[in-house]
Amino acid sequence: MRAVIDTNVLLVANGQHDGVSTDCVTECVRRLQAMEKSGVTVIDDGFRILNEYKHKTSLHSPKGVGDVFLKGLLRNTENPARVQQVRLTELVDNDFAEFPDPILQPEFDAPDRKFVAVAHAHPDKPPVWQAADCKWLDWWPALQAKGVRIEFLCQSDACKFYRNKFPNKPLPALPN
Repeated sequence: MRAVIDTNVLLVANGQHDGVSTDCVTECVRRLQAMEKSGVTVIDDGFRILNEYKHKTSLHSPKGVGDVFLKGLLRNTENPARVQQVRLTELVDNDFAEFPDPILQPEFDAPDRKFVAVAHAHPDKPPVWQAADCKWLDWWPALQAKGVRIEFLCQSDACKFYRNKFPNKPLPALPN
């Protein structure tokens, strides 16, 4: 198992995301524990992803599964059997040459672009794990067309948040 993991997966696993279901928390915990046990987490060579994790979680007195997961990642950054790093070319702040769709990139949340760029830059094109950030529901089809898969770990939660955030828009299709 190999994946690029959006920060919200760690936050949900920590209980730091209001409004998510118990099922969503359980799935994020399960996925992070499985990844820690036998998976490979893919990050960028400039530690942008790790720095975001560190900024949003707690390394001191870790309490949640996301915190513990981050500690394991930091211990293994030099172990390619656990953590793989890909080189990103940052053209300007949060704008990456490796982002697969130059038309979509300006529409994409700037802090989330690195996850897509990392997945696209990796030779195996690992999926991006997404918990409950509903905006990705609009973006996944264009990304998939460019070879980047998004795995929604909490589909019903993402849909619920989408309906609340965009009440006048129809709910987008979900990936298989």
